[in-house]
Amino acid sequence: MNHNALLARIGELEQALWAAPAEPSRLEAYQAAYRDLEAAIAATGDDQRHHFIIVIPVADSPQHLQTCLTSLLQQCQAYGYGGSADGRFRKVSVLLADDSAEPANIARNREIAHDSESRGLTVEYFGLDEQRALLASLDGIDLRGIVGDHPYDAFSHKGQAMMRNIAYLKLASMQAQRPRDRLLFYTIDADQSFAVNVVTTDGGVDLRALNYFYHLDRLFDDGGIQVLTGKVVGDPPVSPAVMAANFLDDAIAFISSLRDASADADYQQPSLDTRGSGEAAYHDMADMFGFGHVGSVYRYRCRNSAQPSNREAFEEFASHLNRFFHGEHPTRITWYRHAPLDDSVQPARTVYTGNYVFTADALGHFIPFAPLRLRMSGPTMGRVLRAWVGKAFVSANVPMLHRRTLDATGAAEYRPGVVDHAAQVDMADEFERQFHGDVMLFSIERLSALGFPRDALTEQQIATTLDAVRMEMHERYAARREQILARATHLRTLVVGGDPWWSALAAARAFAHFVDNIERNFGSHSAAAQRIDDTQRSAHWRGRQLAAIATLRSDRGAWRSALVRLRDRTVA
Repeated sequence: MNHNALLARIGELEQALWAAPAEPSRLEAYQAAYRDLEAAIAATGDDQRHHFIIVIPVADSPQHLQTCLTSLLQQCQAYGYGGSADGRFRKVSVLLADDSAEPANIARNREIAHDSESRGLTVEYFGLDEQRALLASLDGIDLRGIVGDHPYDAFSHKGQAMMRNIAYLKLASMQAQRPRDRLLFYTIDADQSFAVNVVTTDGGVDLRALNYFYHLDRLFDDGGIQVLTGKVVGDPPVSPAVMAANFLDDAIAFISSLRDASADADYQQPSLDTRGSGEAAYHDMADMFGFGHVGSVYRYRCRNSAQPSNREAFEEFASHLNRFFHGEHPTRITWYRHAPLDDSVQPARTVYTGNYVFTADALGHFIPFAPLRLRMSGPTMGRVLRAWVGKAFVSANVPMLHRRTLDATGAAEYRPGVVDHAAQVDMADEFERQFHGDVMLFSIERLSALGFPRDALTEQQIATTLDAVRMEMHERYAARREQILARATHLRTLVVGGDPWWSALAAARAFAHFVDNIERNFGSHSAAAQRIDDTQRSAHWRGRQLAAIATLRSDRGAWRSALVRLRDRTVA
């Protein structure tokens, strides 16, 4: 079958697949057709398509890393992009950027990399020693505003943004070593997989149904795109600090529906709720990002039984409550919605740092303000990137599957900013970074309307904007905390009021612990609220943010100097 006939066949199989995605034979036929296409391309002896270097930062999360790399190997095997030679995939490789602190996890990450190598995937391990050496080679260039300033013996846990920026310097060196290769750099997170979740009549299923590399190569082929970002499906990509109000709404609705029902009666299992998929239904303040109202209540669907009793539903829901503080949203899961890829390409304003692809030319764009370690670094980067590259920055319907927690523990493997000990959760650090991340994001959005970063602004313009946005965010956060506390009080009353049938169940204690933790983290006397309200602390943040914005343009010059040195040193 010739090339055009194979493409026509793939088009037919794609239509059949999405008409019944839960039918295994349709997915198998679809993947097999792509492998036939790869064989036809290989037979020509002239495969000029892009080589993908997958950048995976990881910090003390070997189980997530194992799942991630396994999914990448399965993706390569299922679709065969680029074929293989001498037992290795020819056009897909990995740069593993290890930011771990624990020696046992570092050793395990190395083992996982070695195992992936033995299975045909080229993996370059970029550990702490290699990172230090690379930065030392750039001595004399001030990169502190981009990669931070770290003591030799405290070099790990730099955070995803600084770790990525250091990895991008490594990519520049790799690019210089391969000037004739058409490289695309694909940065992902270790808690993601090359798969999507699809709604079925009896629940959801995860499928390896997107041929990521083939389609991304095609989209970048004409040279009009420098940066392309996808999104994530599954668990939300945001902090629990901005999801509590809507989750409490769902928890209240769940308990209300059970109070007058028998424990042994059938739970009224809802169909899977896909409202808001792609519209940030999980975010308490989605309106700030231009999303409309997507429905007030999402009903919980049991995962482990097709027809559970009310008692089983109660116990299962309770088991997911603490997972919320680790980034899972039990009721507002984002589901994949299939759409023709070409039709989905549109100008972007947000970078999903765990799912974006860029060219060698785009190595000139680092993640801004990384040493501040703020939440919302991706949306903030997107506003800056849009100013620099315009229409060459796009988004497309190529999401990855996101899983925050491990099934065995119900917690994230490593989550900076959240302390969970003896049923007490403290999110003060993450909450504070979320607040100031929002301040930075919306300040940059307003400053970009004034021409920043292409145009230099005065310190007074930057300070005035920061102050105005901080005041608005403070009012928003205070109002939302009041709403959250009112909902938490209501939920507590529903759970313990009267004599509900679940009173004797151990799972009832999980609800009490959950409400306690909500009040501990969102109350007016919480550590998070005190940090945000503290005038001295706010002044310190203001000074750091003001300085970071004011020096962004000079940081860009330093970054370019570093890229030139890496190129010249490698060529020499």
